[in-house]
Amino acid sequence: MQRRMGEAVARVARRVNETVESQSDTLDLADCKLVSFPAGIYKAVRSVTQGIHRISLANNELKALGARFATTFSQLRELNLEGNLLHRLPQELGSLLHLRTINLAHNKFRHFPEPLAAAPALESINLEGNEIAEVPTEALASMSSLRSLNLRANPVCPAVRLLVRPLVPFELLLSPEGNVPTA
Repeated sequence: MQRRMGEAVARVARRVNETVESQSDTLDLADCKLVSFPAGIYKAVRSVTQGIHRISLANNELKALGARFATTFSQLRELNLEGNLLHRLPQELGSLLHLRTINLAHNKFRHFPEPLAAAPALESINLEGNEIAEVPTEALASMSSLRSLNLRANPVCPAVRLLVRPLVPFELLLSPEGNVPTA
């Protein structure tokens, strides 16, 4: 077990170093067995944070994302958090002025993450495979940049399905009513 943990730490360090050394616009920490975003990464990438536009933290075991994440990576355009254990997002995520795409599929959200409604450039939200039953129609209708919202495989209640479709000016993806999991 200790050896696997050591390998995971080495993998994270290697990927962070690759991003810093190449001044890449992408930080890929997918499949690294992370349970939280390591504080040491903030210091390691501080010289290139303004140039990082894409971050993948997919398929880890993250339960939360701190406010510091959003304030540090303020130029973020794409964020992939698919396949974690997240159930809420920090309010500060709404202050990401350039965020266009967020993938939150297969997490533990029971409610639509409200901070997303404040992200002004957000075009695509993937919330497939969560536990969302209620959808804030007014908040969604006010998201002028939103083009696509994927709520497939969520227990969205039938009344919400009828209300949301005429109100939202974007592509709304829902599972057929017979194939919806129950919360």
